[in-house]
Amino acid sequence: MTLHPGGTNICGISIGVLSLESYFPKPPGHIKNPSSLPFTTSYEILDGITVPELLSNPNGEMKEQIIAAAKRLEAQGVQAITGSCGFLALYQAEIAAAVNIPVFVSSLVQVQMVHVMTAAPVGILTASAPSLTEAHLKNAGAGGVPVEVGGMEDSPEFTSVILRNDRTEMDLDKVAAEVIAAGQALIARAPDIGAIVLECTDLPPYAHRIQAALSRPVFDLTTLATMVASCVNRVPYRGFI
Repeated sequence: MTLHPGGTNICGISIGVLSLESYFPKPPGHIKNPSSLPFTTSYEILDGITVPELLSNPNGEMKEQIIAAAKRLEAQGVQAITGSCGFLALYQAEIAAAVNIPVFVSSLVQVQMVHVMTAAPVGILTASAPSLTEAHLKNAGAGGVPVEVGGMEDSPEFTSVILRNDRTEMDLDKVAAEVIAAGQALIARAPDIGAIVLECTDLPPYAHRIQAALSRPVFDLTTLATMVASCVNRVPYRGFI
């Protein structure tokens, strides 16, 4: 007889998500749409922390709220922790130090790896280029990596819904067109980019269209979370010799 340890209310959760408070649509591929994810999830809502708030007013009180939420996720039994906004990279080191499970709160933690893979500058598509600072990159382990950044801050539909919180309804086709246009502008400005990292968690639903338009590998938080989920919960390979 094997006794399995208890102590958690719900079992079998791979990835815990530190979730900003937002109410716009989350299409399949978004980290906050578990119906499309190939791993189990649990969510801690960061009440009062919105995208505009995180981008414009990061502060110590916010950091403490996020760390407390990460500890709650760990207590629930999740095997790793991510976030619903790449700008949480600002707190990557502090969150990772506060818990005893892997933490990857931003897709930006892939930037250095992508540079090693391609030996070329890394293109970053972000929600807001002016808001993405060297501190975000450094805290994600990408300090000193050659990057070219393109932002969505001049995209009307994306900006109105996601960056300004003007409304909750969103035209997904318009956002897709805006994302592709931002990516094409980035490649036109820096054609030596070897691959694209999507900082913003709202962009992975359009990753296949971005790749088709830019002819580059595209990395995002959802693919990273899928990899981490497979690493923290290894299962036997299927096949034959």
